[in-house]
Amino acid sequence: MILGIGVDIAKVSRFKNLTDRDGFLGRFFNSDEIDLILSKGATAAQTLAGRFAAREAFFKALGTGFNGFSLKDIDIINNSDGKPIIIPSDIVKKRLNSMGNSWRIHLSISHEVEYAVAQVVLEA
Repeated sequence: MILGIGVDIAKVSRFKNLTDRDGFLGRFFNSDEIDLILSKGATAAQTLAGRFAAREAFFKALGTGFNGFSLKDIDIINNSDGKPIIIPSDIVKKRLNSMGNSWRIHLSISHEVEYAVAQVVLEA
């Protein structure tokens, strides 16, 4: 059963200079994500925009927006195949558990030169 669907699009140019701004990355991303973003060099802004859009899409799928949550309440890591996956914090897990005992999070991120888009499907 589908619990929620969220999608978000981000303009990459909004994120071009944010990789240089002290503190911005640390306010929204964990250290592993920051390392990944900064390792991308010329495509760091695309990666950053995609990860930001994924966060927005997740909280839309959750149905709460950011009410009671922050962008750092989820981590986005890549599995061994390179697929991005969402790791929810304990507070987010509590909300997910209230929606159903068994849940799965599906994430897809895509980006190109000008835009990044992410879609999240929550399934029980």
